[in-house]
Formats: sequence, C-alpha cells, structure tokens
Amino acid sequence: MSIKVEQLSKIFGEQKAVNNISFEIGKASIVGFLGPNGAGKSTTMKMLSTYITPTSGSATVCGHNVAAHSMEVRKNVGYLPESNPLYYDMYVREYLEFAANVHQLGAHKKSRIEEMIAVTGLQKEVKKKIGSLSKGYKQRVGLAQAMIHDPQVLILDEPTSGLDPNQIMDIRDLIIRLGKEKTVLLSTHIMQEVQAMCSRVIIINNGNIVADDAIGNIQSGETKNAALIVEFDKDITEQELQQLRNVSKAQLNTDRQWMLQTQQPDALRKELMAWSLQKDIAILTLQNSSQSLEDAFRDLTKGK
Repeated sequence: MSIKVEQLSKIFGEQKAVNNISFEIGKASIVGFLGPNGAGKSTTMKMLSTYITPTSGSATVCGHNVAAHSMEVRKNVGYLPESNPLYYDMYVREYLEFAANVHQLGAHKKSRIEEMIAVTGLQKEVKKKIGSLSKGYKQRVGLAQAMIHDPQVLILDEPTSGLDPNQIMDIRDLIIRLGKEKTVLLSTHIMQEVQAMCSRVIIINNGNIVADDAIGNIQSGETKNAALIVEFDKDITEQELQQLRNVSKAQLNTDRQWMLQTQQPDALRKELMAWSLQKDIAILTLQNSSQSLEDAFRDLTKGK
C-alpha cells in the first residue's frame, strides 16, 4: 500500500480535528479526499506529509511511518498545500533549482528540472519571477516543486482553486497523467473535478470518515440509503407503497412513476414483484436511482 492510515487522530486543545480514521490507498490511483471546510482534510494531509505529528494512531507512506521515519516519508511524498507557498522574488528556474537542491538530487538535478518544466508547461515562464505569474502558472510551479524529486505519492490540497476553466483543464490532464504511475490523494470542493479524475472518494466530516467507496456506489446510495425508480401501469397511492416493508419513503416523480427510498434495494425489488402480482399491477420500468456526487456529498455531510 502506498498510504495506510490506522485509527489516526489529531487534537488541538479541546478540538478533535481528526477522529480515529482509517483507510488505505494502493499504487497508481487517484483518490478524492472530500469534506466541508473544517472537516479535517488539510489536517490529515499535513500529517501524511509530516508537517504535523498525529496525536494518536499511525500512518505509513510507502511503508514508512510518518512519525518515526519522517525523512523517508518526505523522500516519497510530493506535497502541494492549499496556500501553495512560493518565493515570489525568485525566478521559476531558480526556485526549481532551490527545490532540487533541498532534495539533494545531485547529478540528476538538471534533467529533473528540465523535465518538470516540460511536464507542467512552464517553458515560456522560466525567466519570469514567480510573483509576476498568473494563478494558473503559480499552481504549475507548485506542482513542479512537488514532483521534482520523483515521489511515489502526491498529496494535493485544492490544486485547481482559483483557476479559470482552461487552467483547470490543463491541471486536470496533468494529474490524470500522473495518476497512471503515482498515487494521488486529491482534495477539492469542485465535484466535477472529482468525477473527471477520481474513481474513488473518501468523505470526511467533523473529523470522521462518513464514506469511502467508488463514486458510482456513493452516487447510487449504496453506502447509505438507496432508491429505486419504478413506473406502474396504473395510478398508485403513497399509502399503498408505504405499506411495503422495505420502503422508507415514497415520492411521486410523474403520474405513475415513483422514487422509493430503501435500505434494502434487493429485498425491495423482490417485494415489489410479489406485491405487483398480488395486486394485478404491471411494473413498466424498475431501475436504480442515481444522484449527483454533489447531492450525495450534501447528504453525507449535512447536520451533525
């Protein structure tokens, strides 16, 4: 496993920012790490990148414990914080040379700098001071420094924040390419970006993981409440449908089409078939309901 988190917690004074969370991420994958502001995303990312130490529990990156072997973890992690701290008075190439020296790249320094400039599309900006760059190019510089030492794991906190649509597409394409070889843990509030780049998401709320699954399962409600869309050949009342044992809520979509919420979708399908035969009612269509990732996110993180 590239990342393994076991019962990890972080407490600041009386506030438990991260509460006993566990998850694993394998190689060559892009995983979305989602949650509302203050949920514990950035705190978790800072622990994984060794910027802060856990209060309890453990986390390993490429087999190295973040607390006991922090220097080994840093060799294997590329980290882009949300704030993207850069030296604005430095020129782009000068800054990447500085980052390469920090990682002691030695004879590989020059080739890695040139490769990162090409990969991130910074060729026309290398002679400019970082402070004069647009937000999009500053993000590219941040990504270049995160990748300069060829880490196996990339931890990216809001990498497309504040970018225009064209810049977002460029950064998205770059992350997708990187995810074919490296492990990427990606935090963002833009659900379209998650759907475009990630096959799996971890959702954290109030320091607790509330979902960890494939995007399709979270959208269909398999991690919480599922819903079936069913259309009958005649009018049915809500009272009739509420009598079904596995229906938790019935909502009319059109004249004869209903959305039935349930915690047991398979059992409800069987119950509907038996009920329709008994009542001499034909089921015209029966399918899973799929909500947007944004709706699923709101459902999982609203309230307490």
